[in-house]
Amino acid sequence: MSESRLSVLFVCTGNSARSQMAEALARAFAHGRIEVASAGTAPHPEIHPMARRAIQTLCGFDIQGQHPKSLEAVVGRHFDYVITVCDRAAEVCPVFPDDTERIHWGYADPAAVVGTDDERQRAFDRTARDLMGRLRLWMALPAIRNRIEAELPKGRTL
Repeated sequence: MSESRLSVLFVCTGNSARSQMAEALARAFAHGRIEVASAGTAPHPEIHPMARRAIQTLCGFDIQGQHPKSLEAVVGRHFDYVITVCDRAAEVCPVFPDDTERIHWGYADPAAVVGTDDERQRAFDRTARDLMGRLRLWMALPAIRNRIEAELPKGRTL
């Protein structure tokens, strides 16, 4: 019996920066071979423009089609992994059924940085770069890599 496609949910408080960047990066790195979503414990109305700019500048693509969502929007869906990317969300994130594995990657909120627009944008860029590195390492873990490669056509590897 083959395993179903790997699924991951990224959670932060506002679902407007860290979890949105993680969602976009994971989707891009996996080339559609992972089911990826994000949500927030108290979602903001829009994705932060500096988060959009960080992904555009560092990766060359826009966060098209993404928008902040509440955890209620994903309740009932199965996720293999729920990854919280802020401490406050980790404290209040609900338990998901099945064999969902919870992981916490704590990142400071780049939107909370006080300073010039350039200083604030650097905080978003730094968070996006950190997420890129962490995602690449996570996706290289044998258990994750094997699940991703199971979605590739026969004879191809990552």
